[in-house]
Amino acid sequence: MDTNQMIIIVSLAVAAMLFSAVLYLRQRARRSKPEEYDLMEGHEFEYYCGELLKKCGFQEVQVTRGSGDYGVDILAEKDGVTYAIQCKCYNAPVGVKAVQEAYAGRDYYDRMVGAVLTNQYFTQPAMEAARKLKILLWDRECLEDMIEDAGM
Repeated sequence: MDTNQMIIIVSLAVAAMLFSAVLYLRQRARRSKPEEYDLMEGHEFEYYCGELLKKCGFQEVQVTRGSGDYGVDILAEKDGVTYAIQCKCYNAPVGVKAVQEAYAGRDYYDRMVGAVLTNQYFTQPAMEAARKLKILLWDRECLEDMIEDAGM
């Protein structure tokens, strides 16, 4: 067996392991029971996230009004950095639209950072859009870490 064949075999093995890990994580996520925040409706989740951000050291946390909020649910500040945050309480991965809303809202409210905070994960196109538009993505793991840090 020559070097090129060995590289191909090793690459395929690594790809198979990564694919298996992704499948395992998806299955594990489906098996886990819903958390309290998974059962909330939109505005309830926004207020929950607002309280969570306060307990995580954010200041001047303001939940915006429901309609006409220009894609932003929470305005906040931490360590001199201003944030425009879009909250999404979904039962499926969050797509590009949420990233676009955070981008538009960040500029409308003249904030330094735009973010999307969700109880789920993000689609690959959403992650690519966020990278391009410089929007922070706070997924379920980040939410759980924040909840743990806040002692909620």
